[in-house]
Amino acid sequence: MHEMSLMAGMMEIIQDEARDQGFARVTKVVLEIGQLAGVEPEAMRFAFDVCTEGSVAEGADLEIEATEGLARCVSCARTFPVRACYGTCPFCAGADLRIVSGREMRLKFLDVE
Repeated sequence: MHEMSLMAGMMEIIQDEARDQGFARVTKVVLEIGQLAGVEPEAMRFAFDVCTEGSVAEGADLEIEATEGLARCVSCARTFPVRACYGTCPFCAGADLRIVSGREMRLKFLDVE
């Protein structure tokens, strides 16, 4: 489950921010995860519960916002939603697609005390 290592990395960021900015507690964490990132939201929730134990984020709420996958067709230059990193353009049937969003994962927001 790579979600555990992803969450461990997120916790390093949160702990660094707590130290640098001087907050003692995190009450809410908002993650933005692209639909094409290969991350299971429920596995991230489990990893969050495990990784926050004994940290400044223990007991915090986790909110996960999904971002849509978008691809751009090289042939016709149109952008459209996708659910996979492969396929064909729905406008011209071209197969040369570039993913322009949906692979990202970022710490979007922390609510702290």
